[in-house]
Amino acid sequence: MTDRHEEVHEHDDMSVVVTPINLILFVLFIFIVYMKLRPTPPTTYPTRKPTVFRTFTPRTLLPFNGIGDTPVYLSVNGRVFDVSAGRNFYGPGGPYANFAGKDASRGLACGSFDESMLTKDLDGPLDTLQDLGTEEMDALKGWEEKFQEKYIVVGKLVPVGSAEAEAPRR
Repeated sequence: MTDRHEEVHEHDDMSVVVTPINLILFVLFIFIVYMKLRPTPPTTYPTRKPTVFRTFTPRTLLPFNGIGDTPVYLSVNGRVFDVSAGRNFYGPGGPYANFAGKDASRGLACGSFDESMLTKDLDGPLDTLQDLGTEEMDALKGWEEKFQEKYIVVGKLVPVGSAEAEAPRR
């Protein structure tokens, strides 16, 4: 009788160890160990063409409007940003497309997409924005900060005839 009693007792010990919760915990433990020890593929970064900082005039900025394969640049407060990553917004057909290849400062400051906000005379002086009020200048500063956080500065905008515009490109 003792043999039978030991056999039943041994069976009870195994049923305590192999419970559904213990099986779930064991599988979870194995999964966590696998996730920690599994090989990870090397990190790949997107390739970009190197960007050279350069000086633009309104006329030399104009071709960077996103038509075809050209990048999309626009100027905000004298800085030229590569907004190609936002081509859906700034490229052809986008809501801000009229700013592509141009100085967008006045339009952004005034919250207007109207063509009258853009420089018409590409060979004339740059818009000094001196007639804008504090509210518009604060709005422009906000836009400029947004662009600095999101896009790369690729150059600066200078008027035609300035010493910087006339300097040879490297």
